[in-house]
Amino acid sequence: MQIAVRIPTALAERLDALVSSGAYETRADAVRAALEALLDAERRADVGRRIVEGYRRIPQDDAEVAAAEDAASRSIDEEPW
Repeated sequence: MQIAVRIPTALAERLDALVSSGAYETRADAVRAALEALLDAERRADVGRRIVEGYRRIPQDDAEVAAAEDAASRSIDEEPW
């Protein structure tokens, strides 16, 4: 599928600079990557909103918070740094 989009000259120049630098092979590749990043960011934001809403509907109790903190501490302790 193709989509025609008008963009300001300054944006087109920045796009061309990305292509000229070798970051992307073509303008289309750069635009495609930007769209994929935008859609992924929107998906992640939606997941975040759903998680927050879930915790608002059913908050964690003190035991669940303590268990999560313990699990996080153990996983950090297991890291090889």
